[in-house]
Amino acid sequence: MSELEFRSLEDIDWRLDDGADGTFEGLACRYGVVDSYGTTFHPKAFRKGLKGQYAMLFMHSPFQPVGTFTADERDDGLYISGRYDDTAAGRDARTMARSGSASELSVGFVRTDLPEWSKLSEMSDEDREATLANIKGARLVEVSQITARMASVPGSKLKTVRSALGDLYDQVGAPTLDEQAHQAEEAMAADEKRMDERLRRAARLRLI
Repeated sequence: MSELEFRSLEDIDWRLDDGADGTFEGLACRYGVVDSYGTTFHPKAFRKGLKGQYAMLFMHSPFQPVGTFTADERDDGLYISGRYDDTAAGRDARTMARSGSASELSVGFVRTDLPEWSKLSEMSDEDREATLANIKGARLVEVSQITARMASVPGSKLKTVRSALGDLYDQVGAPTLDEQAHQAEEAMAADEKRMDERLRRAARLRLI
């Protein structure tokens, strides 16, 4: 249950300074809104672990940091404030944010509110969908500046950022939820097969 996920905002309140200090502040994650993945962040979802500085990345690339920020939870969402690095990448990111070509934010996080996959597989379809759709606990990993119109906001059907860049964070040996559910089904089928075999053996012994 440690798969890194991304969520993005297109309609954001993100302000850049007009001076030379390269500071920014804005809303990185809004609460109580169903996004294009069908998930909703609930208030205080990031209440644990918001400490110190985080990396501001470009397009979720761990190889392209463009600044740093601190995060703070409020009633309506997760707010960030920070400063661009005085590097070529940082200056370029600031320029693209101001021009509008890369003016959106996307949050990278790991869910902390999910039960073990074995318990998820035992839930009814309705309960499982409700559990997966409502994010009540998450650990912030990073926030990224992303290309315009690539956000997973209500009404948007684009999932390009997550599908194209998710492989950067694939964890070897950590199955996805679909894979975990399939593994659980296979394990249950194997158990049933073993039980049937035991019953057949017992029946043969009684006939001897």
